[in-house]
Amino acid sequence: MKQPSLDVLMSKVDSKYTLVKVVAKRARMIMEEAKHEDLAKGVKPVSISLEEISHSDTNYECTPEESL
Repeated sequence: MKQPSLDVLMSKVDSKYTLVKVVAKRARMIMEEAKHEDLAKGVKPVSISLEEISHSDTNYECTPEESL
C-alpha cells in the first residue's frame, strides 16, 4: 500500500499534531476491530488509517482542550 502524500494529509487537518492524534486514534480502533481485511495482508494499522484519512471528505481540527 502506497503512503499518501503529506500535502494531501495536511489539507485534511489544521496541524501536524492533529494529524498524529487522528491517525493514532484511528489505528487503535482498527487494531481493536482486528477483523480488518488489510490486517490479514500484513498492512499496518497506521498505513490503513493514513489512507482512510487521505480519502476522507472530513477535515479535522484540534480544539484548545485537546492541545493541553
